[in-house]
Amino acid sequence: MTTRDLTLVALFAGLVAALGLTPPITLAFVPVPITLQTFGVMLAGLVIGPKRAALACMLVIVLVAAGIAQLPGGRTGIGLFSGPTVGYLLGWVPAAFVTGFVAQRLDRPEAPQWQRIAGCAAAAIAGGVVVEYACGIPALGFVTSMGLVKAATVSMAFVPGDIAKAIVAAVVTVAVQRAHPIERV
Repeated sequence: MTTRDLTLVALFAGLVAALGLTPPITLAFVPVPITLQTFGVMLAGLVIGPKRAALACMLVIVLVAAGIAQLPGGRTGIGLFSGPTVGYLLGWVPAAFVTGFVAQRLDRPEAPQWQRIAGCAAAAIAGGVVVEYACGIPALGFVTSMGLVKAATVSMAFVPGDIAKAIVAAVVTVAVQRAHPIERV
């Protein structure tokens, strides 16, 4: 790891943590809040690449486990790892990795802007939605005893917002990469 790598990991860990300052939106029918932190996870994968983004998310998770408030509503501590959001929280690491991995393959600097945005949005959806839900839904179903089918059904309420986050993350990424290209590692 170079100094640049460490700096980018710390920067994006800080971004994910800062997005945790926004108040969560709770839904009556599911014990998982809507937060902006998944936007940060997607953005990390798109901008700095799979390895650095996964490390940034791991850093935030370690800080949460250590008791440093990094999540909306000031939630923190080891107790979160036995709660209904554990799968989504731990899912940040593979979600960021997959987002960055897919972005490396779909986003080409020489492509037209609309194509770059579409490729980045597809990468963010693959990692930040598909992988994130693949980690979060089974844990939600198990921890709450609601079962996999019901957990998947109630989690569909998050899909429109997460797709919107993926599109915004793609637009931001293409603008950042155009202004200051960062190699995805």
